[in-house]
Amino acid sequence: SAPEESTAAKEDKPSNLVVDDVTRTSLTIQWQPPEIIGESGLDGYTVEYCKEGVSEFVPANTELTTSNRFVIKGLTAGDLLNVRVVSVNAGGRSDPVSLPNPVAIRELVDRPRIRLPCFLRARYIKQVGDQINLVIPFIGKFKPVITWTKDGKPLDVKKVNIRNSDKDSILFIRKAERGDTGTYQMTVKVDSLEDKANIVIQIVELPGPPTSLKLIDTWGFNAALEWTPPKNNGNTDITGYTVQKADKKTGEWFTVLEHFHRLNATVSDLIMGNSYSFRVFSENMVGRSESAAITKQVATIQKTGIVYKPPEYKEHDFSEAPKFTAPLSDRAATVGYTTRLLCAVRGSPKPKIEWMKNQMLIGDDPKFRQNSNLGVCSLEIRKPCSFDGGVYTCRAKNAHGEATVACKLEVKRKFFLTIKNFSYVSILILIYDVA
Repeated sequence: SAPEESTAAKEDKPSNLVVDDVTRTSLTIQWQPPEIIGESGLDGYTVEYCKEGVSEFVPANTELTTSNRFVIKGLTAGDLLNVRVVSVNAGGRSDPVSLPNPVAIRELVDRPRIRLPCFLRARYIKQVGDQINLVIPFIGKFKPVITWTKDGKPLDVKKVNIRNSDKDSILFIRKAERGDTGTYQMTVKVDSLEDKANIVIQIVELPGPPTSLKLIDTWGFNAALEWTPPKNNGNTDITGYTVQKADKKTGEWFTVLEHFHRLNATVSDLIMGNSYSFRVFSENMVGRSESAAITKQVATIQKTGIVYKPPEYKEHDFSEAPKFTAPLSDRAATVGYTTRLLCAVRGSPKPKIEWMKNQMLIGDDPKFRQNSNLGVCSLEIRKPCSFDGGVYTCRAKNAHGEATVACKLEVKRKFFLTIKNFSYVSILILIYDVA
């Protein structure tokens, strides 16, 4: 039997006693030293245990252990043990610290874990009539128990087949129906540990036709239609509508609007004198409805007398005041050599061109020849002399205004210088100087 406990202070007892590992024949525990250690110090610890239902504890170590971790060996699988630890010093034994619950001696079980495939983590969508075969792997040793529910209720084994193994579970539906839509929950349980995974399955099909298709109005070459969404959306959202027309003469249907999102539409470009019927299909992610809603009324495009009235066009006013697009540039000329001044102007009506020298009109002076062609204005100065230099101005004017440009003309004179060398060879040098 265990030695009689002393009246040591409770502060000297160990703390945080926990189970570290359990096998079929051993139990490993660990703890923390006492928060307060007396003046005599700490000699070690005694580990004691007893079976559930037995009040007498037996020591697991014959000698004190100074470690904060201890392995109790030689146990029997299936036993439930109560375990406690006592600290010992020169003053005696402390109060014991015990595990809160008995420990079952058996192999520790890993927590089961369901490895849900990525494509099942979002909504899993299949069409009516498709086969569903979902393989869900999991990790869980020692006879895992797998259960399935649909929307919180047990599965209908007549519609859904479940096959389980130690590594995975298979959910199989031979021919899917819309009633198979729902949230399926898989649970893997090993002893008191379990893991759950939800799989949302949506079974979709083609939608039904729209309801209440009406011909609202007919005018000119147009017809207005209106309808309401289908009662059967195929268990998914309606993505659009297809609108078709048929001429009563041919009876052939032609698509005029596709993937149309509104609940009303105007069909245009109808032919005068013809009568038309209209139909509308619904669309969802599966496709277009097998049948369509058809208008009960017929849209007749009346013949009317048409008088052609040619469009009227306002004549554009191109009038503008003169504007020089290329100005005059300052120039230098040589005495006796004809030179020319150039500029460009635009305006409507065609502007009148006048040339001036030092603000005086040149007029019909034969020394100057004036020319204007396609907006290019030129003034030719024949064999200028030094007196022909000055400021020349070109003025353009019409009924809307006038514009001027000016430039400076310099006329340089020339003279000759003859140099003779010792071999009587003459070199002629032409030097220009400003007149």
